[in-house]
Amino acid sequence: MTATTPKPTSPVPAFCEGIQYFGQALPGLETYGGKPAIAEGNVAIASPSDPAAVFQTLLAADALRYLILQVTASKASGHPGGFASVAEGIAALIMLGYKNIITEVGHHAPGFYSTMFLDRSLEDMGITTVQQMRERFREMHGLLGHLSGQIPGLLNPAGPLGQGQHFAMAGALLHRDTLFPVTIGDGGIGEPYIMSSFGHFHTAYPDVTNFLPILVWNGYSQEHHSMVSTKSNDEMIKYWEGNGFQEIILVNAKDFDDANQPGEYVDSTAFSWEKRLEFTQAVLEATDKAAKSALGGKLTVLIIKQLKGAGVHARGAKAHNLYAHHTLDNEEIIQALKQRALSPEAWQLVRTNSERAAGGPASHQVVTEKELPLPDLGTLPLEEFPVKGDKQVATTAMGALVAYVGKQDPNFIISNADGNAASGINNINVALKILHPTVDELYYQGPKGQVYEPLSEDACAGLAASLALFGARTLWCSYESFAINGLPIWQTVTQAMAELRRPTPATITLFTAGALEQGRNGWTHQRPEIENYFAAMMRNGNVFPLFPCDANSIQVCYDWALTMKNKGITITASKSPLPVLTTFEQTRQALKDGGIVLHDTEGSKKVVFAVIGDMTLIPVLDAAVHLENQGIGVRVVSVISPRRLYRPHDVAWETCTDPDSHFLSDQGFEELFGGDALIGVTGGASAMLEPLMLRSTVKRDIFAWKRGETASSAGEIMAFNGLTAENLAKRATELVG
Repeated sequence: MTATTPKPTSPVPAFCEGIQYFGQALPGLETYGGKPAIAEGNVAIASPSDPAAVFQTLLAADALRYLILQVTASKASGHPGGFASVAEGIAALIMLGYKNIITEVGHHAPGFYSTMFLDRSLEDMGITTVQQMRERFREMHGLLGHLSGQIPGLLNPAGPLGQGQHFAMAGALLHRDTLFPVTIGDGGIGEPYIMSSFGHFHTAYPDVTNFLPILVWNGYSQEHHSMVSTKSNDEMIKYWEGNGFQEIILVNAKDFDDANQPGEYVDSTAFSWEKRLEFTQAVLEATDKAAKSALGGKLTVLIIKQLKGAGVHARGAKAHNLYAHHTLDNEEIIQALKQRALSPEAWQLVRTNSERAAGGPASHQVVTEKELPLPDLGTLPLEEFPVKGDKQVATTAMGALVAYVGKQDPNFIISNADGNAASGINNINVALKILHPTVDELYYQGPKGQVYEPLSEDACAGLAASLALFGARTLWCSYESFAINGLPIWQTVTQAMAELRRPTPATITLFTAGALEQGRNGWTHQRPEIENYFAAMMRNGNVFPLFPCDANSIQVCYDWALTMKNKGITITASKSPLPVLTTFEQTRQALKDGGIVLHDTEGSKKVVFAVIGDMTLIPVLDAAVHLENQGIGVRVVSVISPRRLYRPHDVAWETCTDPDSHFLSDQGFEELFGGDALIGVTGGASAMLEPLMLRSTVKRDIFAWKRGETASSAGEIMAFNGLTAENLAKRATELVG
């Protein structure tokens, strides 16, 4: 470990191993640093106006800046600039005893890791010194470049912009007496999802205000000025007011600048020491006021306006990330580290305060470090319809079970941007009510409902997936064609669930009105390409797309999904009345084996149809008649769970929390799909049939969705895509001929 001249005169705490530069004692250390501002046995400072608390908050902010740069420059990689501009805000939250801190900004990861290091949370993953943090930054099984689900003390994953607010609102909904601050970048505020999700949530849950957006208004995005950099202070305040916020608290570093910095965005680390303390006190007091306002029932935002990169190696967008030349030998890095260097005594003060805040390390205190207790659902009231009896609507059958779950579990919500009634599940609305402040029995709505219906798919998926990650049962519903707009956060959550250090309920979806049912609406409603995403995600190991073939099958699929942990489960089904083809027991077997035989005849040759979906079975069963009239045997297999059909080495199941290692054996695969020819058929995307194509060794082909078109019936749109009995029979004959 290299030190500046003169060397530290005090003993260096063991955790500081890896810190390259130490500084002199800062002015006031002797007066305001004699003892930690958070007294032993306390969880927060006594007053945000206490000079010792202000002084030590500033030490914490500079400690965070130093650690960010020390760690990122160790790998010449990472993002120090954005977090640096809100370091005083994060330090203030910690000193005030708030640790359930969330972020919308994945690029703030080094700052959040530094925060977890200071309060000793990272010791739970074997990181006790700065040197170890340097070594494990951006390494496998270490501190990933963006927040994930496996870092002790951190509540949420963060990567794609515009998502983190959902986690804050989910936490607030489940834990009404806990504050959930969420940092939002001024680049991210340009995403439309953030404000719209706040707006719908606040209308639906006007009494839930214990989440606190903290806008990091630093003037720059990743590589340019942020779009909101053009707003005046008054315009920014009115922007939040216009979106329903009742308390807008703005702290502007410019108001304290005594260094004559140009422009509207300035760096507080360039101020005189006295002005730095004044700015820090303003942030500390504003944070305290904002927290109490949010906890007190007002929709509140805290805005900290300070130049991006404050106190690190560069300013503005240039501070956003490090490039290959930004090593620890780079002069810009060296100078920035020396400017932020603290004395050993200061480091120990910061460590002690961080550790005491909120009662201990975040890894032992925040709400996501414990499994949320769930009400016992008992036995679901499954209704087994007679095979080949009256046609039934699969989604309606599942809706009855969803209604039951909601009645048993008050935390349960179902979200749907397109409306439950339109998806054949109005029985859910009848039982659980649409959540809306206006009581209207005609629409089954009221202020205590459990059906969350914003028009934004991001808001639907965001709240449902975030609640699941935080430990609650939920269901996200959508038309398959529109679900793509909510997929990013669902995908983020499923990956986080695969990495979590605790069990959590599976995040479950129901996708209805597939491409084949939406002919008259044309291609805008016929976009099943999302199935390719799920097909790719199956290889993650914890994602299970399910395709029940009828109203009995969907009930068993949902019953199974409710018992799963740390998984993403998609259920895709029609909202049209269709024949009942299976018993409950057949689908239970299909959930183990991947599929179930619906039809099997012998002949001179054997053609096997592996069918994904329910409507697609109609032309396939018709094709079977054509082929059997030619003396060709036909086996029709309904593929319920394609993930089971992969080989174990195709899927990263071993690395998942709650790993699922069950795959159909080679013998089982041969029993289901062995024959003289195999044809995979789906009304959706062809990638879902990949496991079949990988394992089968016979002549084979695929019939799949190509493109949407306006059509008057499902049969017509299937014909447009080549999914007809005639085409299927013709191709089968060619393969076995």
